[in-house]
Amino acid sequence: MSMEINPSEYKILIVDDVMSNVLLLKVLLTNEKYQIITSNNGKQAIELVKTERPDLILLDVMMPEMDGFEVAKCLKNDESTREIPIIFLTALNSTADAVKGFQVGANDFISKPFNKEELIIRVSHQISLIAAKRIILSQTEELKRTIMGRDKLYSVIAHDLRSPMGSIKMVLNMLMLNLPSNTIGEEMYELLTVANQTTEDVFALLDNLLKWTKSQIGKLKVVYQDINMGELVESVIEIFSVVAGIKSIKIQLNTTPDLIVHADIDMLKTIVRNLLSNAVKFSNQGSEISVTLEERDGMAVVSVQDYGCGIDEESQKKLLHTDTHFSTFGTNNEEGSGLGLLLCKDFVQKNEGELWFTSVKGEGSTFSFSIPLKK
Repeated sequence: MSMEINPSEYKILIVDDVMSNVLLLKVLLTNEKYQIITSNNGKQAIELVKTERPDLILLDVMMPEMDGFEVAKCLKNDESTREIPIIFLTALNSTADAVKGFQVGANDFISKPFNKEELIIRVSHQISLIAAKRIILSQTEELKRTIMGRDKLYSVIAHDLRSPMGSIKMVLNMLMLNLPSNTIGEEMYELLTVANQTTEDVFALLDNLLKWTKSQIGKLKVVYQDINMGELVESVIEIFSVVAGIKSIKIQLNTTPDLIVHADIDMLKTIVRNLLSNAVKFSNQGSEISVTLEERDGMAVVSVQDYGCGIDEESQKKLLHTDTHFSTFGTNNEEGSGLGLLLCKDFVQKNEGELWFTSVKGEGSTFSFSIPLKK
C-alpha cells in the first residue's frame, strides 16, 4: 500500500555522546524535514523520551555510564515507551552485538561510519512502518464503532419493529375474519385484503432480515433435531394456501412419506417459506405450484416449481450472490428484497445441504434444496 508520509509529523530522538555525530545526524535528518531532538547521554535520553514522546530513536551503543543496550532495556520495560522503535548506531560489527541488540528490542542497526543514503532509507523504512501501524489502529477503531452501530440497528429491527408489526398483523387478521365483504362492501374488503397481505409480507421480510443479520454475525446456531420432512413441508403449505388463494393459485404436493432429516427446524421452515413465497409472487393468477419431496442419494430433496414469469439468463447469474443483492418484481408487481434467497442459501449450507434452481423466462422456475437424511 502506498502512503503519503509527511516527515514533519514525525519526531526523531538522536542519542550519542560524541557531539560531532549528533550534529551530523541532525543535519542529515533535518534536511529530510523530520523534527529532531538530541541527547548526549543515556539518562537524559530516557527523560526526553518520557516528555517528548519521539516516534523513533537513533541510539548509540557505546556511551559512558549507561550504554545503548541499557537505555533500550529501560525503555522496553516501561509500558508507555515500549512501542517506540529503536535503531542502534554501532561501530561494533560483531554478530554477538547484533544478537544482543535484537534481544533488547532493536528494530534495526546502522554501523558507523554510516553511509548517509543507507541511514535515510533505514529511517524512512521505520517511519513508514509506524505510519502503517497508525492507519491500522485508526481503521480498527472505526470498524469497532461501525460494528457497534450495526448491532444496535439489528436489535432495533429485532425488537422494536417486530412487535408493533406483529400487533398490526393480528389486528388485520381479526378484521378480515370479522368483517365479511357484504358488511363493508367489496372495495373496502379488497383494501383490507391488500393491507393484510402487505403486513404479512413486511413481517416476513423483517423476520428474514432478523435471521440474516443474526446468521451473519454468528448469533444463529444450528440446533439439530430429527424432523419429518413431509410434515414440515405440509405445515408451511397450509399457511401459504391462503396467500396463494388470493391469486387463485393451487399448491400441489407430491411427497415421499416418512423422510426423516437431522437439521434445524426453524431454518428449514424459513427455507420452505421463502421458496413458496417466491413461487406465489412470480406465478400468474390461476396457475399452480407443485412441491415435490423425494429421496436422492441419502438426501431429502424438496423442489418448488412454478409456471410463472421465470428468470432471464442474465438475472440467473446474479441470484444467490451476496454482492449483487438482486431482486425483481412479481406478477402483481409485488416487491422483493432478494434477501430471502440469500437466507435460504445460507441456511441450507448451515444444515449441510445444497440449494439450486433452473428457470426459463416466461415458463417458470424450479428451486430445489437438499438436506441430509438422518443417519
